[in-house]
Amino acid sequence: MPKIKSFAPSWLNEPAPGHKLFDHTSDGNKASASLPYGKKAKPGPRRTIARRGAEVFVAVGKEIRWGDLVQLKESWEAKQTRSSSVPRIKREFSDGSFEVYDEEAAGNSSVGYRTIKTPVADDIRQLIMSPNQDFLAVLTSHTVHVCILPDETMSASHLRSTDTAPFKLKFWTLGPTTHVTSRSAVVSAIWHPLGVNGTCLVTVTEDAVVRLWELSTADRWTFDAPTLAIDLKRLADGTYLDQDFGVSPLATNKAFSPDSFDMEVAAACFPARDSGGWAPMTLWLAMAGGSVYALCPLLPQRWAPPPTLIPSLSVSIVARVAATEDNPESSPEARRLARQQLDWMSDLDNQEPKIVESTTGNVEVEVYTRPTHPGTVPKLQGPFEFDLNPEDEQDDEVELKDIYVIGEKADVSDLMFGEEEELEMGDDDQNGLSLNIICLLSTSGQVKICLDIEGVEAQWLPPRLKTRSNLFASAPKSSSLLTFQTFDTVKPVEVVADSWPMFSEDVTSRYSFYVTHSGGITLVSLASWVFRLESELQGDSEAGAGFRIDLLAKSAGTERERIYTHSNSQAALAAATAIRDPDLGHFVLSATSNDPVALFFDTPEVEVEVRESSLALPEPTEPWQSEVGWEPRPLFHPSEALERRSALPTWMEHLRTGRRRTLMPQEMRLSMATLEVFTEGHKVITNEVLEVNSAVAELFRKCEALQVELGEQIKKVNEAKKRIDRITGDDSADDEPVSENSLVQGRLQAARQRQEELASRMEGLKRRIGRITRRDLSDKEKAWADEVRKLESSILRSEADQASSSTPEPWKRFEDLKTLRDALLSEAEKLQRAEEGADQGSPTSPLPGLKIPVEIRKQKMAQVIGLLDRETALVEAVKARVERLSLG
Repeated sequence: MPKIKSFAPSWLNEPAPGHKLFDHTSDGNKASASLPYGKKAKPGPRRTIARRGAEVFVAVGKEIRWGDLVQLKESWEAKQTRSSSVPRIKREFSDGSFEVYDEEAAGNSSVGYRTIKTPVADDIRQLIMSPNQDFLAVLTSHTVHVCILPDETMSASHLRSTDTAPFKLKFWTLGPTTHVTSRSAVVSAIWHPLGVNGTCLVTVTEDAVVRLWELSTADRWTFDAPTLAIDLKRLADGTYLDQDFGVSPLATNKAFSPDSFDMEVAAACFPARDSGGWAPMTLWLAMAGGSVYALCPLLPQRWAPPPTLIPSLSVSIVARVAATEDNPESSPEARRLARQQLDWMSDLDNQEPKIVESTTGNVEVEVYTRPTHPGTVPKLQGPFEFDLNPEDEQDDEVELKDIYVIGEKADVSDLMFGEEEELEMGDDDQNGLSLNIICLLSTSGQVKICLDIEGVEAQWLPPRLKTRSNLFASAPKSSSLLTFQTFDTVKPVEVVADSWPMFSEDVTSRYSFYVTHSGGITLVSLASWVFRLESELQGDSEAGAGFRIDLLAKSAGTERERIYTHSNSQAALAAATAIRDPDLGHFVLSATSNDPVALFFDTPEVEVEVRESSLALPEPTEPWQSEVGWEPRPLFHPSEALERRSALPTWMEHLRTGRRRTLMPQEMRLSMATLEVFTEGHKVITNEVLEVNSAVAELFRKCEALQVELGEQIKKVNEAKKRIDRITGDDSADDEPVSENSLVQGRLQAARQRQEELASRMEGLKRRIGRITRRDLSDKEKAWADEVRKLESSILRSEADQASSSTPEPWKRFEDLKTLRDALLSEAEKLQRAEEGADQGSPTSPLPGLKIPVEIRKQKMAQVIGLLDRETALVEAVKARVERLSLG
């Protein structure tokens, strides 16, 4: 498993422009989602991030944000470097606001991303990039649009432009009368791996209808009508090859049918193009009820196979026909199937392929036409039975949400037998498992890994015969899948009601993938048992079958690791997108409704090759990691409930214009209408208060966890310091033990000596400068210097001066002054009372003949108070100076 190096970098966080790729705050309809009368969105997959190299396309509401990650990273880092050295200009406006303006940055920097306007009427659910990366399928819950992307040269010029206006691209509406809101929802849109230049799009709707669209920008009709439409409900009940399994364009019948529950499609997928056998032309479908079906061969009218596909199929079909004809015990169904496959291959052999240039480079591609014999519509294989299914799992309770199929490896050994030149194949194509691996994902986050032991091959329904001999034929054998392993990726407390877990492929290995669920992101790797199982299937080992099966069953299973934990389960995560770029590194990108989620992995410099044929693979040794190293942790984003606008004003406006508007200007009275209004208002306020309380509690818990993490880091630093002391020999037992206090005192003594040396050098420099300038001091400077010397002598005199001097300490003088002040105040009060008694002619006045003018008394009191204030300030300054000296 890769080691996480860091999480979301600075160029993807606020206030960097990269954060605006994922920011949803500009959506004006955000607050309306919390209204009680708002329409609840239909649950579905959220694949809102698509990539083309270093470019990413992020769906935000009804818009698409388009940006180049390399450009965003470099521009932000350059801006941070430039901001520390280039001066800025502060501009103030008339309303009191201001902004910091950088002239150099404003003249050279670009925005780094563009906003693409789309013609969609609802929020975008999925973005699917075409194989040649020139088309982008944009899916809502019911509609499909295809965006024509500019090439990489034009993209660079558009993204480096300083224009911030919304960018307009060419959009085509796929099936304007087929994929509409009044019809069934679209659950999957897959680009056919064998389409010519990646222009064939397969759409699967919830009502089990598969449509093939062969798109051409030169022909608008290709976006209006599919070249092939198959109703799987009709096909499941079909008996003959020549029946009509199409879909009427005006069919709107939504009557009850038992198949509406058993044939409700949840997801569909194709294996990779480089898979072997019939895998690239097999469409796998997962039904919500837990059933799995396969449709093979499903081909567009014009298709471009890989160079080894048709020869390998031809060899396997000829071998199958020979084995069936020579075996007298073979069933009529097996013989009919072998003849049908031979007719299909004969139709291909009779064709002369058309050479077409690829759009990705100067590569020629051979284009074939879909064979018409034995038929264009294959047989629907399934539902598959699950062998070795866990006993505690009931298929009726499982609700599938996604399917991911890893095709079998391409076997070219029989194809190149006897040839002088060997076919060049990559390591990934030669290594792997010769079986299809089907991975199923349920609502609860449970992953079921199944193996296609029998192998899915091309099958068609039998032709309609004039005789009735086929009426008494035996029923065909049901296909099955071997359940290899079942494990959970989500804890029971993390399961959300409307969650939709999703699979995502990995860029490092075909046998690893990501699972995005309500609890976070989980990395799953099958490499621990895939190559070992392949060696057992090939029979390379000389040990007994029982010993090998027991060893394989008890060995380590699928490796899985939770690489990211999502704290807010209510905010759904976008499907993880793996990116590996020389300028960016290896990381996984996801997003919530407001913030990105990025996990950067530590990519090793030397890749370790996986051995295929070893029976017991050694466990990989991990490099030594320092325990004190910085441990990356996910970036904490406060809940959006703290920044969300309140829905109460909108509700009040709705109340003023609704059917209860007559209650607003009236006095409040007890009635059912008033109770209804208060009940609705209470629901609105309660929802908001609950969200705010949860957000504040989460923030509080995060702050407490931060303190704990800080304490752990301090402990690790102390442990590292002790280990360093042991390495450097500071704690060696050969020397006498030195206390920590002695070490600190020695450091302080060395610092004091250094300070004295610096002070002496400074005094020497001052004297030299004084002799050079020859400038006399002014009278004010001399008076100030005398005052400073007097203050120094009175405060910072030596112990001998303090012993010989009869002058008391400043604080003692302060206490004497306080006593004198109290005495003077008491005498002043007596004089004031005596004066008041003299004015009134009172015989009780103590000094009847003494009269002091009021002005003189006020001046004396002011002088006394001024002296006291001066002494108080002096004592406070002395105390502050003494404290600083003691601390120094």
